[in-house]
Amino acid sequence: MADAIFTVMTVPAPAVSPAQAAAVARARWGIAGTARLLTGERDSNFRLTAEDGRQFVLKFANPAESPAVVDMQIRALAHIAARDPALPVPRMIALPDGRIETVVDGVRVRLLSWLPGIPVREAPRSAAQRAACGAALARLGLALEGFTHPASGTPLIWDLTHTARLREVLDTLEPAGARARITAVLDAFDAEVAPIRPQLRSQVLYNDMNGGNTLVDPAAPDAVSGIIDFGDVVETAVVIDLAVGATSQFAENVDVPAAMFDFVGGFHRLRPLLAEEIAVLPLLTACRLCMSLVLQAWHRATHPHNPHYRSIPAEEMQRRLAAIAAVRAPETMTAIRRACGLD
Repeated sequence: MADAIFTVMTVPAPAVSPAQAAAVARARWGIAGTARLLTGERDSNFRLTAEDGRQFVLKFANPAESPAVVDMQIRALAHIAARDPALPVPRMIALPDGRIETVVDGVRVRLLSWLPGIPVREAPRSAAQRAACGAALARLGLALEGFTHPASGTPLIWDLTHTARLREVLDTLEPAGARARITAVLDAFDAEVAPIRPQLRSQVLYNDMNGGNTLVDPAAPDAVSGIIDFGDVVETAVVIDLAVGATSQFAENVDVPAAMFDFVGGFHRLRPLLAEEIAVLPLLTACRLCMSLVLQAWHRATHPHNPHYRSIPAEEMQRRLAAIAAVRAPETMTAIRRACGLD
């Protein structure tokens, strides 16, 4: 438990008040306005509204985050902007002297553009929206093709490559029956994915399409209006990036096979999946669902006073365990294969 893959997750975000954040924006970027705290797992993030109406995201980096990793995130966004300028991702806002970052009391600070829209989890859901999300993720991966960085291989616990390490914190999840069901998924990962992981198609990828990071236009919720939060960018497998995004498509009143059919179909039309990727996609999607459960429980156990890490009610636990089972059911693989033009 001592190595950085876990310890980087335990260091609190910088303690910054909205007034302090607004003062930094004024002093360093020359932008006068007000700041409102946003949610964030590792950083302190603020929505900055300038007096002239412009909006930004002001980000204070976690002190445990490697400067090289932060540099990778900055350069990845620049690479995307150059490769696909129309892709709706944040843009870095330079300081008056042209630099991208500044340091305030030992904390690295950067400013990004604000993207309009509402999180997809708060919007009406539809098959067209799921397909649009899949296409947006494929397009983002294509925009990142060819991007390299010395920090791209830095271990990140949210990278499904490291699924087996969930065993180290699995004892924080209750009840024991849930641990047993997740252990079965981890055993399957060890047997079916770990041996072939080095051969899977890989590159630097977004690795964090979820219901909060994917934005849609409230007036036209079938269209993706933004993809935000590049804090989990890492070199990983293309199918892992897809599995992460797939879990954001599971919603009430939509069965898992239907959600996978729409989302995977949208992705596959722009970036065709290979046979070996299709074969492990359901299991990797289940692994991401397991990872979200385990790390939420672990965070709650290690940070009991942090409201960001809530406990998991019994009803929600059963719903999430049911999703893990459903994604590994034969019907889901059938839906994925149909989405890819097979069967």
